[in-house]
Amino acid sequence: MIETTRTPDLSISSDKLRFIIAKAHEFDVKDVVTDPGDASNAADDAMLSVLEDHPDDPVVQELSGFIRALTEDEQIDLVTLVWLGRGDGAIEDWDELRAEAARARNNRTAQYLLGMPLLGSHLEDALSELGISPED
Repeated sequence: MIETTRTPDLSISSDKLRFIIAKAHEFDVKDVVTDPGDASNAADDAMLSVLEDHPDDPVVQELSGFIRALTEDEQIDLVTLVWLGRGDGAIEDWDELRAEAARARNNRTAQYLLGMPLLGSHLEDALSELGISPED
């Protein structure tokens, strides 16, 4: 008898995941601040400062606020998806990964995820494994 792997029922919508992926990719292209004392505005420096990772970065604020506004179940699924996409397990391990994400959940989920390099790519990889297109 061939056992088929069931696709998990996600509590987080595809639309929310696509938004997080898009914002994560915006965040991932940020570079370190090259001149922290620079008093010029973005127009004066050929808009290069918008590609630097400043603490008051609106992308970070928007993405972290969005993640914090998710329900507990949505946050747990989000972390589980990132772990799946990062290669910490396979679809067959979903229940175990999700249980671990639930145990590890705290009020710093947004900080945890934003500190993870390639967040958007990990989510895209997880969606691909689940047969969900990140572009739709």
